[in-house]
Amino acid sequence: MKFIQIKNCYKVYKNGVTAIADLTLDINKGEFVFVIGSSGSGKSTLIKMLYREEKPTKGIVEIGGINVGKLRNRTVFRLRRKLGIVFQDFKLLPKLTVYENVAFALECLGLRGKEIKPRVVEALEHVGLKEKLRCFPSELSGGEQQRVCIARAIVNDPKLLICDEPTGNLDPKTSKEIMDVLDDINKKLGTTIIMATHDKEIVNRMKKRVIVLDNGILAQDVVKGSYKASESI
Repeated sequence: MKFIQIKNCYKVYKNGVTAIADLTLDINKGEFVFVIGSSGSGKSTLIKMLYREEKPTKGIVEIGGINVGKLRNRTVFRLRRKLGIVFQDFKLLPKLTVYENVAFALECLGLRGKEIKPRVVEALEHVGLKEKLRCFPSELSGGEQQRVCIARAIVNDPKLLICDEPTGNLDPKTSKEIMDVLDDINKKLGTTIIMATHDKEIVNRMKKRVIVLDNGILAQDVVKGSYKASESI
């Protein structure tokens, strides 16, 4: 089932730089997809277009039947309610506990305490941090902080989880643990995951679908691919 459809998409910035050029791509519901490429290949632009940080200059970006590029600024929140986003930097609120950081995402949606608690606990169980719910971010390791970010991203049961270099600040062992968590979420919850990364070891180990961008152009699209699939990277 096609969940994300990108058709003849271009992104040209005001300075004349073409970040995405005539990109056509389908991603099915429940897929786990890596987006790779050298710096300046268009990875970040593609990721930003998916959560509507950027709009396509031309073409279509559609998620679950929603034409993302056509959304008015005041309605973008409706799209983002259906997404989970995990960044390289953790973006946790330092004065809130783990529980409060995750709960905050639901409070912003107008949920009440009785509705919030079971969902926060479940999300923390998925990332293996249920016992840390009273801790503050400063009391956690980098890997644990990223797990909190993942819990916060999945607490609203999103159909799509977008990850932008989520292991960029982590050591190899911790990166593997984070990827195991994401793989588990994909398999058990059926969440579609799109992840931009430079980490060759992760891509080569996991053997997921790999989309290779090169100067904004789709260079390769490989089922169970690897970083080694492209000599240009």
